[in-house]
Amino acid sequence: MFGRPRAWARRHPVLIDSFTVSPLVLFCLATVGNFSEAQWLAGTRVGMPAGLFLTIALLAPLMVRRNHPREVFAAIALLSFGQWVAGLAEIPANLAVLVAMYAVAARCTAAWAVAAGLVTEVGLALAQSRYTAFEPSTFASMSVFVVAIWVTGIYANTRRRFVESLVERAERAERERDQQAQIAAAAERTRIARELHDVVAHNVSVMVVQADGAGYAIDSDPEQARRAVQAISATGRTALAEMRRLVGVLRQEGDHTQEYAPQPGVAQLGDLVKQVGDSGLPIDFTVSGVPHVLPEGEQLVIYRIVQEALTNTLKHGGPGARALVDMTYGRGEVMLRISDDGRGAAAIASEGGHGLVGMRERAAMYGGSIDAGPKAGGGFQVLARIPTGVTV
Repeated sequence: MFGRPRAWARRHPVLIDSFTVSPLVLFCLATVGNFSEAQWLAGTRVGMPAGLFLTIALLAPLMVRRNHPREVFAAIALLSFGQWVAGLAEIPANLAVLVAMYAVAARCTAAWAVAAGLVTEVGLALAQSRYTAFEPSTFASMSVFVVAIWVTGIYANTRRRFVESLVERAERAERERDQQAQIAAAAERTRIARELHDVVAHNVSVMVVQADGAGYAIDSDPEQARRAVQAISATGRTALAEMRRLVGVLRQEGDHTQEYAPQPGVAQLGDLVKQVGDSGLPIDFTVSGVPHVLPEGEQLVIYRIVQEALTNTLKHGGPGARALVDMTYGRGEVMLRISDDGRGAAAIASEGGHGLVGMRERAAMYGGSIDAGPKAGGGFQVLARIPTGVTV
């Protein structure tokens, strides 16, 4: 209910501080005209503009006391001390010292709060000794008022820190809960993946056996071959149904729009380069050699390697970096070179992420290799070699 107003207040601290101190400002400005010239200065005649200027100078810093409590208190205290040294009489705007002291007690450490309280007490003693006869009872009663404001600030500081600790604990508990849920979901997906492997392996084995039997019996016993083919068909449908069921569970929640989208391949590299380029990374994309048909699995590996390399450049290359993607079709292999001239070499090496490991694993599936590291003259380079026509 109060979340949005509190968020707005945190984004506009100056407006909130100005609003909370506005009654004091109005009171002080309204009483400026009630003081005679003799009250503004003891022994020297000073006109009304000096009193108005002093009032504004004491109150203006309060508008930023939330973000700069110590600086605001120091400025107001020094200005009040200068007022005392010059012999200027007390004015209602001197109450700004108490407001600034409260801000320090409510937002700074205990040491700064104690220091602000002591400075205020010293100022109170100086003011009483200059403008009235110093009486211990009067000083004690006024000190009680000052201490009450100081204690209120300490309480507000303690309560604010307590609430912040509760919010932090709640956020940490929520993050831990989400992490536990993700771990449990990952474990369940791993179990389902193993189950999917078992289902596919079993059904494919049955289909292979039935196909072999049909091949042997197709001439000597056509009826048995027909039954074997029917068994192959039924087993295939069962395997497909099981795969759809299990893969549907493995899909991420909310990813229904891409449920039947084909996996990206070499034909989508241009779209990938354009997408990353639109994110702020200039890319030169070249294809050389004689293109030939690649299996979908190898096309996916090539696409993911380029995607991961460009993502690393986008994250770690720094401002002004450029990238080059060169794809070369060779005899029985495809060569990839993804390089940049940024400053990402040190960042990638120090973070210890899993991007390079994932690229190497994908390339190794088809007997390929990845060579990644800093480039001479600066930047980072990924060289990939993917043999073509490899069956896994």
